[in-house]
Amino acid sequence: MSYDPPQRRSVRLKGFDYASAGAFFVTVRVQKRECLWGDVRDGEVCLTDAERMVVGVWEGLRERFPFISLDAFVVIPNHVHGIIIRSDTGVGAGLVPALHALQIEGRPQGIAPTLGDVVGAFKSLTTHRYISGIKNSGWPTFDKRPWQRNYYERILRNEDELKAIREYIVHNPLGWAQDQENPNARPVVAL
Repeated sequence: MSYDPPQRRSVRLKGFDYASAGAFFVTVRVQKRECLWGDVRDGEVCLTDAERMVVGVWEGLRERFPFISLDAFVVIPNHVHGIIIRSDTGVGAGLVPALHALQIEGRPQGIAPTLGDVVGAFKSLTTHRYISGIKNSGWPTFDKRPWQRNYYERILRNEDELKAIREYIVHNPLGWAQDQENPNARPVVAL
């Protein structure tokens, strides 16, 4: 009898092409909600070397994926929020093969990177650089891997949603003291 492991349910929108143009709100959490990225004090992010590294990797994604632009972004001690805007990969009329181009059988045409590819690169690059920080700078260690297996995304459908998410990201550190992601959160007392 063969083993049939339970299948994880995908959190992605069924039928949506994540290689297509669009704006996406992305949240990536640290494994076990450990606070690896520093601290928030009085609603202000206190940048550590680890947080600066995460910000640098985020900003460097544009070089690796020239078809994206990056919008609002914040590093919280155990998660990050950001907006990735994916444009069409072509310019003007789009990419069209030359009329005289040779058609070679079996020649790979390439696949447009998806949102998951962009987030995966972010997680991989930050992981490798964080491990270097552990070895060279004494950053806190983590168990097995720094990031949770998956990530949260929301497709931003219009300008109002984009503006609302920008506001959420910018003001996110203000609520860290009571945030459910904060292992040291102070409960909100109702009057």
